[in-house]
Amino acid sequence: MTEFKLLGDKTEWQKDFERRLHASYRAAGPGAAAAEHMLEDVRARISDWTVAEITDAGTRVGYVAVVVADDNGTLAGRIGDLRVDALHAGRGHEQAARDWAERWCAERGAHRLDIRLTEPAGELFDGYRVRGQLRTRLISSPPEPLDGVTARPMTQAEYPGWLASEKAAYVGDIVRAGALSPKEAVRKSDRDFAKLIPEGLATPDNTFLVLEAADEQIGTGWLKHGYLPGVTYGYSLYIQEQHRGKGYGRAAMAAGEQATLAAGDSALMFTVWGGNEAATNLYTSAGYQVMEENRFIDLPAPRPHANHHSTTQPPTHYLT
Repeated sequence: MTEFKLLGDKTEWQKDFERRLHASYRAAGPGAAAAEHMLEDVRARISDWTVAEITDAGTRVGYVAVVVADDNGTLAGRIGDLRVDALHAGRGHEQAARDWAERWCAERGAHRLDIRLTEPAGELFDGYRVRGQLRTRLISSPPEPLDGVTARPMTQAEYPGWLASEKAAYVGDIVRAGALSPKEAVRKSDRDFAKLIPEGLATPDNTFLVLEAADEQIGTGWLKHGYLPGVTYGYSLYIQEQHRGKGYGRAAMAAGEQATLAAGDSALMFTVWGGNEAATNLYTSAGYQVMEENRFIDLPAPRPHANHHSTTQPPTHYLT
C-alpha cells in the first residue's frame, strides 16, 4: 500500500533532488555554469515546498514535493518533484503520488496544478496539457545561411510596430496554451516587456533583427545574450504568415545562431508554447532538445469531507 509521510528535515531529499536536476540540465546541452544557474533559480524556491516520502510497507520508495502559491491572481499548485526509485517503479506508486498531489493542492484552494518535467514521464501525465517547452542546442560552428535571406539590425522607426505585434503575439501564445485568461495575459505581457527591454532597442545585450528576402521584409528576431552563462535566449524568431512554408523558419534560426556566436555564447535556447505545432516540429528537426516541459491540469473543487491531515499522500523523478 502506497503511503506518504511528510518530512520535517528535507536535507536528504534536497541533496538527491539537486543532483538529479543538475544532471538532467547538463544532459540537455548547456554547460555546467548554465546548469548551476538554473539550479539556483529552483533552489531559491525550495523552502516553500512541502516534501513527503513515498513509502510501501514502511519502506521509502521515493519522494514527492508540492506547493500552492498565487500565480497572477490565481491559486495554483505545483508538483515540484515526483520520484520513485527504479527498484520500486511500475507498481502504482507513481499514480498514487500524482493523485495525492492533486488532492493536496485542491484541498488548499488551487484551481490548477502545474508540473515541470525534466525527464520523460511515460503516460503518467498524459492527461495534463502542455503549456510549453524549453528547448536548447549547442552551436559548435556557424550555420549555413539560406540563399537569398539576410538579417539586419532593426531600425528605430520599425521598433514601435514590432513591439505592438510581439506583445499581441505573446498574449495569443499564453491564452492558446491555457496559461491565463486574455485580460491576465495582457497584463503579464505589459509587465514582461517593460522588464525585459526597458530601453527599447538600446537595451544592453539584446539583438533585434529584421529578416529580408528579395528586398522584402519576411520576418523579425529578438535575442537576449548572456541569458544564462554561455546561453542566448531567443524571445522571438518570427516569419510573416504570407512567407511561411518556404524554408524561412530555418533561415531565421540560422540568423539567431549566427547572432548567438557573434555575442560570444555557445548555445541557443527557446520556449515553444503549447499548441504551436509548427514551431515544435521546426525545433525538433533542427536538433533542439527539450530541456523542460511545463504541463498543467485544471483541478476540481475538493469534496466537502476531504481529510486535510492524512499522511498517506505525495509524488517521482521527472520534474522540478
